[in-house]
Amino acid sequence: MAVTPASASLESLDLDPAFALHRGGKLEVRSTIPVRNADDLSLAYTPGVAKVCSAIAESPELARDYTWVSNVVAVVSDGTAVLGLGDIGPSAAMPVMEGKALLFKEFAGVDAVPLCIDCTDVDAIVETVARLAPSFGGINLEDISAPRCFEVEDRLRALLDIPVFHDDQHGTAIVVLAALKNAARLTGRPLSALRAVVAGAGASGVAVTRMLLNAGIGDIAVSDSKGMIYSGRSGLNPYKEALAADTNRSGFTGSTAAALEGADVFVGLSGSTVPEEAIASMAPDSIVFALSNPDPEVHPAVAARYARVVATGRSDFPNQINNVLAFPGVFKGALDVRATTITENMKVAAASALADVVGEGLSEDYVIPSPFDPRVAPAVIAAVSAQARLDGVARL
Repeated sequence: MAVTPASASLESLDLDPAFALHRGGKLEVRSTIPVRNADDLSLAYTPGVAKVCSAIAESPELARDYTWVSNVVAVVSDGTAVLGLGDIGPSAAMPVMEGKALLFKEFAGVDAVPLCIDCTDVDAIVETVARLAPSFGGINLEDISAPRCFEVEDRLRALLDIPVFHDDQHGTAIVVLAALKNAARLTGRPLSALRAVVAGAGASGVAVTRMLLNAGIGDIAVSDSKGMIYSGRSGLNPYKEALAADTNRSGFTGSTAAALEGADVFVGLSGSTVPEEAIASMAPDSIVFALSNPDPEVHPAVAARYARVVATGRSDFPNQINNVLAFPGVFKGALDVRATTITENMKVAAASALADVVGEGLSEDYVIPSPFDPRVAPAVIAAVSAQARLDGVARL
């Protein structure tokens, strides 16, 4: 990563198109009604607004009809796990959170407010978000480091009656499942016939593993920086211990590369590298999702020598696993029916809808649609809303 000298002038920074685009931020607030005269002012503000406030005070649920709450999401980060940059703090995380809010609006018409908070203690994060929650219809947690992110989400889901969704976990998992369903279909196998290896046991690695387990993957094993995770391994945190209990039926105890021998699927979410020989040792018609950015665990051209389907997190290769395929539609679908939460079934429904967009166009280079495919968001929105009603968490 290039380091920009603190002494650099704004003029010199603006020569870089990335800086020029970000000058002044990527967001603004606009009114939805005109204020042209005293009558408009008296309705939009005092005295007219008092009628609405009084009605909401008597019936708090009216806030969802007479304020912006029903279509606005808080994008919350403490800046501890930002993209590939790591713990860069809340101020430096703001451009990413602005970008996330931009994507909510552009891809699903959801208004979103970036909130970068200056606290990293779990109790403090939970308290801060819970106190802010009445202003929002949903909470999107973003770039909070593991394992704290798991507890933050679990506690907020228990406290709040609005959707709470950690996109680093569940957005990634939804898109991976959608792509894997299509890759399995292309190779003529059910998910139950596949053995998978996941490299990385952070937020996305844990969530992907859990979703693939729920979807019926045949077998799955997970590795971290110390090797394969298995029951009885020392030094596991509670989340990895739970993962060990539910995975790795084959009992792998060595390296990721060793576990890949004969495996059908590799999902890389680790930032590490995997040698070419390990990919070569996988089963015929293997599926490789090397998702670390900007450098995949194995270069796609190398993986393609051996694998039937290759996906990355990058936009300059086929089959980009991009969270923007999921989170805007998931939230919009939940908000449209005023869901109290986002259930596991709603996530699976989103993945199935996303996979179905590909349809008969399925090929090695097309197992997941483009984020710019206009069918994506409507399909995900409809599936999530319908599933919320089936699960009994919809209020409309």
